Amino acid sequence: MSHTEIGYDKVIRELGYRLTPQREIIMNTLCEINEHATVHDVYQRVYALVPSIDRATVYRTLHFFRELRLISATDINGETFYEVSGVIPHHHLICRVCGAEKEFEDYHLHDLINHLREKHDFVPEIDHLVITGRCRDCI
Repeated sequence: MSHTEIGYDKVIRELGYRLTPQREIIMNTLCEINEHATVHDVYQRVYALVPSIDRATVYRTLHFFRELRLISATDINGETFYEVSGVIPHHHLICRVCGAEKEFEDYHLHDLINHLREKHDFVPEIDHLVITGRCRDCI
């Protein structure tokens, strides 16, 4: 998958920003990885393609994409992982014991979001949620 298939190039331009060659390479790399990736993971792949793009550029670009909500950043066990947000938001259940991971769709959170809006006058931005606990095998 590339960033053009999901329209991120248009989103960046519509928000008034330029899609620089570096941004395009980094977004394509994230789309190709198509799962959680650390800055190091992204940097290694980008460096293999274009050695002139340094780690700081990768880090700043990931932060830029996160600010635009094109990607999500999730802290898991003290490490930050990045992932393309995609069209349908999804979330993760991660077992603290064995590390098993399951995804669940955004619609499961609608009641919580509505409750927070109505009862607490708060509009949550739940783009990417990670819930840790224990899976069936580790209970």
